[in-house]
Amino acid sequence: MNIHEIHKGVHTNRPRKRIARGPGSGSGKTAGRGHKGQRSNPGYAALPIFEGGTMPLVRRIPKRGFTNVFALRVAEVNIGDLEQLFQSGDAVTPEALRGKRLLRTRYDVVKILGDGQLTKKLTVSAHRFSNSARAKIEQAGGQVVVLPGRTPVSVKKAAKKKATQQKAAAEKATK
Repeated sequence: MNIHEIHKGVHTNRPRKRIARGPGSGSGKTAGRGHKGQRSNPGYAALPIFEGGTMPLVRRIPKRGFTNVFALRVAEVNIGDLEQLFQSGDAVTPEALRGKRLLRTRYDVVKILGDGQLTKKLTVSAHRFSNSARAKIEQAGGQVVVLPGRTPVSVKKAAKKKATQQKAAAEKATK
């Protein structure tokens, strides 16, 4: 085999099949739809779940649970992991946790959990702490720093409404 023969016959960007372009194209006349029948008619479009009239599987299986799309994604880190990866006196921040590969996925808030033992004095910054984690950090001589989380939309709307009311009241008072 020669180097120029490696990709022979490999077509990554194959041109689309042009149907209904005459008998010479190989798929003219009925355009690959066959003769008669529901699927041969123009405008036919079956649902992706259609199973020939049988009750579809997605309708037979019972629905369970609920996925809240507005829920916060909480990334959890245990005290034992901090003990292994950080030196005494280090500052533990979400950026440092990402650098140590403890936070790999997307998250909205970081929560420190109390699983494991801590003997090193660390300054731990996170959005949330369990009671046991907070106690273990402070017992080891460390410091707990609570980071602010995302502001909910309802709080932002209330603040905006209050600001507009104050502005309107101020304009009314000047008139």
